[in-house]
Amino acid sequence: MRRVDYGYFVRPAEETGTGRARVEPALGYLIEHPERGRLLVDTGMGGDAWVEGHYRPVRVPLAVALKRAGADLEDVRYVVNCHLHFDHCGGNPELAGTPVFAQRAELALARAVESHTLPELVDHAGARVEEIDGEVEVMPGVRIVPTPGHTAGHQSVVVSRRDGTVVVAGQSHDNANLFTSDVLGRHAGVGEQPAWLEYLMAFDPKQVVFAHDNAVWTPGSSQVSLP
Repeated sequence: MRRVDYGYFVRPAEETGTGRARVEPALGYLIEHPERGRLLVDTGMGGDAWVEGHYRPVRVPLAVALKRAGADLEDVRYVVNCHLHFDHCGGNPELAGTPVFAQRAELALARAVESHTLPELVDHAGARVEEIDGEVEVMPGVRIVPTPGHTAGHQSVVVSRRDGTVVVAGQSHDNANLFTSDVLGRHAGVGEQPAWLEYLMAFDPKQVVFAHDNAVWTPGSSQVSLP
C-alpha cells in the first residue's frame, strides 16, 4: 500500500470546531493486489469557483500524484471513494471506464442533494459506477466496510496483508487523534462512538490511515512501521 498526496486545502474556522482555520492534506491510498492489480482509494480534489474561494486548494494533479507513488493512470484497475465530496472524487473523470465502488446511500445523496458534491465528478462521461449496499469483498483480502457518520454513505477499506490488517478509514474521523479518542472511549465505556467501530476493530488492525491526516493510528501495545 502506498500513500498518494493530492495536495492540501484550508478548512475555514467555522468548519473546524476550534474557531481557527486549519490546513489539511488530501490523501489517497494505492493498494497493490498481487492478483487483481491496483485499487485506488480516493482520487483527489475537484473544484469550481465556490470551492476555490472557500477552501483555497493547492492540488497535485492525479497523474502526477500517482507517478510519485510509482503508478500511472492506466495502472488503476478499481476506484473506491470513501465518500463523494469534491475532495475525494476529483480525479474520477480522468479514470473514465474504471469501476468506481460507492454505497447506494452515498450515490443517493450525491444525485439528490445539490450541495453534497459536484455532479460532474460522479456522473461524468464514461463513468462506471458500481453501486453497492453494505459490506463487499471487492478482491481477495480487500473489503469495503460501511462507516457512516461524516456522510450517510461513507465507507472504509480493510486490507488483509501478510504482516497484519490495515484500514483505510478515509474521513470516518478527521484525524488520528479523534479515532484514538473513540477507541479509548469504547474500552472505557465513556462517550458515544460510531456503531460500526466495534466491528471495524474486530479486524484487529495494526494500522489505520486517514484521508486528511498524515498521522497513522496504531494499537497502543504494538511497534509498527508506516505503510
